[in-house]
Amino acid sequence: MTLETALSCVFWFSFLVLAYTFCGYPALVMCLSRLSRKSPLQTNETPLVSVVLAAHNEQERIHARLQNLLSAEYPADKIEIVIVSDGSTDATVDRAESIDERRVRVIHQTTRSGKAHCLNVGVAAACGEIVVFGDMRQRFAPDTIARLVSHFSDARVGAVSGSLEIERSASAIGGGVDAYWRLEKLIRFSEAQIDSSIGCTGAVYAIRRKNFQPIPSDTILDDVVIPMQIALQKLRVLFDPKAVAYDPQTLEPEREKIRKQRTLAGNFQMMFRYPGWLLPWVNRLWWQLISHKYLRLAAPFFMLLLLVANGLLLDSIFYRSIFIAQCLFYALAISGRTFSSIQSRLFSIPAGFVFLNLMILSGLYHHLRGSYRTGSWPMAKKSIAADACAKT
Repeated sequence: MTLETALSCVFWFSFLVLAYTFCGYPALVMCLSRLSRKSPLQTNETPLVSVVLAAHNEQERIHARLQNLLSAEYPADKIEIVIVSDGSTDATVDRAESIDERRVRVIHQTTRSGKAHCLNVGVAAACGEIVVFGDMRQRFAPDTIARLVSHFSDARVGAVSGSLEIERSASAIGGGVDAYWRLEKLIRFSEAQIDSSIGCTGAVYAIRRKNFQPIPSDTILDDVVIPMQIALQKLRVLFDPKAVAYDPQTLEPEREKIRKQRTLAGNFQMMFRYPGWLLPWVNRLWWQLISHKYLRLAAPFFMLLLLVANGLLLDSIFYRSIFIAQCLFYALAISGRTFSSIQSRLFSIPAGFVFLNLMILSGLYHHLRGSYRTGSWPMAKKSIAADACAKT
C-alpha cells in the first residue's frame, strides 16, 4: 500500500465516520421513527409523586422553586417534595423549612457529597410511586408533572424525559449551541418513538421508584446513567416535548464551557465505567448509545485526521477543493468566536460546532484528571426513608 493510498483511506474513513455521526445517524433515526411509532398508553391516573431536588446554597432560589412545584396542576394530596441539602452553608434549609407545607420535606446533609449522592438519599426517602427529578434553577410549566406521570399508565414505560427550553443566546457560539440543542431534542424524540431515548434531561424527568438503582456517588451524568439502568430492565425511556422546564440562563460560551466540560467528562466516565453497555446481548440500545453518545466523543480526533490527511493529498483538484472548504469552515468558526455578536448561521453553526468539539477534548482532560470526582459517601439509611414515609 502506497502512502497516498493510506492517506486516502484515512481521509475517507474519517469523513464517513463524521458524516454518519452528525448527519447519517440523526437522519436515519428520524426516518425510522416515522416507520415505527410506539405511542404508549396515556390516562389521567394520578399516583403519588415525589419530586426530588438536590440543593447547595440555594437560599435565593429555593422559595420560588418550591412555590413553582406546589402550584403544579396535579392533585395536592398526591404530591410531595423532597429537598436534599448538599452541605448548604447558607439559609437554604431554613427557608425551605419556613414554608408551612406538609408536602415539603427537607433532608440536611451536613457535608457536601455531590448531586448523585443526594439523589440516592432523596429517592430512598421518597414515598411516591413516581419520582420526578429536577434542578433548582429551572421552573416547570403548570402541567409538566401531570404530563410526565401520564405516560406511566403503560407498564412498559420506566422513565420519561421532559424538554428543557432555554433562552436564546445573543452570541454566535451560543447561537450554534442553541441549534445543536434543538437537534439533540429531535434525536431524543425520534429514539423514543423507535424504542427509547438515550438519556433524559436532568432538569425534568421522571422514573418509577421501584426501578431505581442507586448510582455511584461520583456519577456525573445521573440523567443518562439512571435511565440506562432502567432501560436495561427491559423498560422504555420516553421523551415528551410538551413536558417543559424553563431555564432562564442562555447558552453563553463562558457559562456553557463549564457545563459542557462537566457533561463530556461524564460521558467519558460512563463509557469506561459501563463497558458492558456496548454489547448487543447486554444492552438492546447499544447501537443508539454508540451512535448518539460515543461516536461524538471520537469526533475531534477524526476531524484532526481528516484535516491532516486532506492536507497531504493536495495533488488532486478534488482534495484541494475539500481542503479549501475545511479551511473556510474553520475560518468561519474563528470569526464567529472572535466577533461574537454576529447573528448569522453562516458563522454561528461552525462556531458552535467547533466549540462543542473542543469541549470534548477538555472533557477528556478533566476525566483523566478526575476533576469532577466527588468521592464516596455512605448511602442513606433505610430507616430514615421508612420513618419519613410513615409520617406522610
